[in-house]
Amino acid sequence: MAITGNGSLATLLFLFMIPAALHQGAAQYPVQSQNLVTDDVAVVEGEIAVISCRVKNNDDSVIQLLNPNRQTIYFRDVRPLKDARFQLVNFSDNELRVSLSNVTLSDEGRYVCQLYTDPPQEAYADITVLIPPGNPIIESRERQVIEGNETEMTCTAMGSKPAATIRWMKGDKELQGKSKVEQTYDRMFTVTSQLTFTVTKEDDGVPVVCSVDHPAVKDLQAQTYLVVHYKPEVKIVVEFPDGLPREGQNMELSCQAKGKPHPQRINWVKLDDDLPSHALITGADLYIENLNKTYNGTYRCFAVNSVGESYDDYILYVYDSRAGEGAPRAVDHAVIGGVVAVVVFAMLCLLIILGRYFARHKGTYFTHEAKGADDAADADTAIINAEGGHNNSDEKKEYYI
Repeated sequence: MAITGNGSLATLLFLFMIPAALHQGAAQYPVQSQNLVTDDVAVVEGEIAVISCRVKNNDDSVIQLLNPNRQTIYFRDVRPLKDARFQLVNFSDNELRVSLSNVTLSDEGRYVCQLYTDPPQEAYADITVLIPPGNPIIESRERQVIEGNETEMTCTAMGSKPAATIRWMKGDKELQGKSKVEQTYDRMFTVTSQLTFTVTKEDDGVPVVCSVDHPAVKDLQAQTYLVVHYKPEVKIVVEFPDGLPREGQNMELSCQAKGKPHPQRINWVKLDDDLPSHALITGADLYIENLNKTYNGTYRCFAVNSVGESYDDYILYVYDSRAGEGAPRAVDHAVIGGVVAVVVFAMLCLLIILGRYFARHKGTYFTHEAKGADDAADADTAIINAEGGHNNSDEKKEYYI
C-alpha cells in the first residue's frame, strides 16, 4: 500500500509505537488502576448529543471514540472521520468530550470509548434518538349524545419513538381508556386510545382532553367538548298571590322549563277536569281570575322537546276570604291551653307537698300522745301523765269520755 504525505506517515508510526511504549512503561513504572467511564445519551431528533469519555487516574494513555460501526471518530483530539457534525468539545488527559449535531435516527446505536492500556479498556455509551409524536387527533362517534347513552371517542398519536402514553380527562376527572400500539417499518410507533363512557346532562359543555406523555415533548394535548341532549326540567312557580290563595283573588302560575334542545311545546292541563273558564294560557304562564273553591285541584305543566317529555304539578286549594282572620284566634286558644296546663300542674305539686307535710305532723302528734301512757291504769291517768301536760293545780283538765 502506498502512503503519501509526511503527516500520514507520522500518524501511522505513532499508532504502531504506542502499544510498545505503553507496555514498556507499564513494566518499568507501576501505576494506579485506571477507570474509564461514560454515560448513555437520550436526544431528541434534530438536537445535539454529547458523548463524554472520562478517565480516572490516567497515566497519559490515549483515549479514542468509535462509532457503532467501530470507526474512529476521534483519536485524542484528531478527527479521522469525515463527518463535520462531530465536533470536539473538550480534550484533556482525563476526558474526551465530543458533540454530535442534528441527530437523526440513523445515528442511534452503541458508541465506544477506548483507552489504550494493557489490556485496552472499553466503555459503551448508547445513544437513543427520541422522536416526538405529531399533534394528537380526537375523533368522536357522534357529535351529539342523548343523556343516559354511551359515547365513544378515540385519540391517536402518530409517528413517535418510543411509543407515547395517552391519558384522558373529563373535566377534572381522569378516565381510563384502552390503548393499542402499532410499530411501523421505520421503528416508529402509532398509539390509539379508545374511551367509552355514559353521559349525563351535567356533562353538557364539559371538555374532554386527550393528553400525550412522551419524553421528547411536554404539554401535548387535544380536546373536544361534549354536546349532551336531555329532556326538559320543569318547575312551576307561583307569581302571585303571595301567601294563601283566597276566593276572589287572581292567580298566575309560571312554568319554567329548560332542556337541550330548548322545549318546543309547553302545555297546561287540570287533572280529572277541564281548565276553569276564567283560565288564560299565555306562553308558559297560566292566569286564573276570580278564584273560587270549584277551581281546587291539581294543575300540571307539560314541556316537550326532541328527547322526551317532563312535567310538574301544582295543587291548588282556595281558602275563603276570611281564612286569614282565624289564625290569631287559633294562636290565642293555644296560649290559653298552655297556661291552664301550667296552673293545673302547679296545683298538683302543691297538693303533693301539703299532703306530705300533714302526714309528717300527724305522726308526731300520735307519738307525743303515747309518751307516759304505757304505765297508766286508765285513759284519764294516761292523759295526766303524758309529756307536755300541766302540773299546776289551776290547769284545765281534759277527760276522755
